[in-house]
Amino acid sequence: MKIAGIDIGGTSIKLGIFNRSGKIFQFVEYDTESEKGGHYVFEKLIKQLEKLKTFDAIGVSTAGQVDRKKGIIAQEAANIPKTSGLKVKSILESHFNVPVAVENDVNAAALGEKFYGIGKEKNDFLYLAYGTGIGGAIVVDSEIYYGKSGFAAEFGHMITHGHGKKCKCGLQGCYESYASTSALIREAKNIDPSFKSGRIIFKKFYQGDKRVRQLINGWVDEIVIGLTSLIHIFNPSTIIIGGGIMEQEILIDMIARRVKRSVLTSFSEVELLKATLGNKAGMLGAVSLHIH
Repeated sequence: MKIAGIDIGGTSIKLGIFNRSGKIFQFVEYDTESEKGGHYVFEKLIKQLEKLKTFDAIGVSTAGQVDRKKGIIAQEAANIPKTSGLKVKSILESHFNVPVAVENDVNAAALGEKFYGIGKEKNDFLYLAYGTGIGGAIVVDSEIYYGKSGFAAEFGHMITHGHGKKCKCGLQGCYESYASTSALIREAKNIDPSFKSGRIIFKKFYQGDKRVRQLINGWVDEIVIGLTSLIHIFNPSTIIIGGGIMEQEILIDMIARRVKRSVLTSFSEVELLKATLGNKAGMLGAVSLHIH
């Protein structure tokens, strides 16, 4: 069985052809051109899929809140306009005549880690991805926990600072307003406008820049504030942490040591692991929708 795994993000779209064991045979990545809107994005995606060899099913990981039963984007993706109500499943099924499954991007990444990555031996864990915002997923008995409306684990929008900074969601004091990569970059630009990426910031960190070291330490504290609350609520055995910024090897250790000091003693056995699949997590999670 060959499955087309697709990961739709605001910046780029990644798609590959995989077998059931997660082996990739073809891979394409291209700019989303998100400013042109959801319908353009999917018209371009169809053209890209037509260039690939035959596949038996399609799995889609996409930004935005997803109604997975209907296969639609229920609420507009923050970085891709005109996606609300987009009928992803029916569009692709009618064009390619193969079964299509659709999942939210962070849930898909968590499933990727569960079935093909660091979470293989874990039946239950929390997954958090730190990037433009903070995405979350809850895995229980090897399945995503969705909640009543299907949108559980919006960890980025738990309130960590009462009456705090205004978040893009409209609330105040959201976790992602303080602990996302975007939040780090925003504060770093106050030190030096050239600090436009996590890579630049951490280069200065390793060079011993005292201002940046202080900044990073404060940002890690913000990450730990949110994780401490999640640990006290869920009492998880494992938390898997992803997002491009977490490729900095020093971070997981910094976070784990501070979490250990921050949580109640009876919760301190939680294991923090770095996600291992990188930019393939969403695609592999989309593939898993047809297998598990």
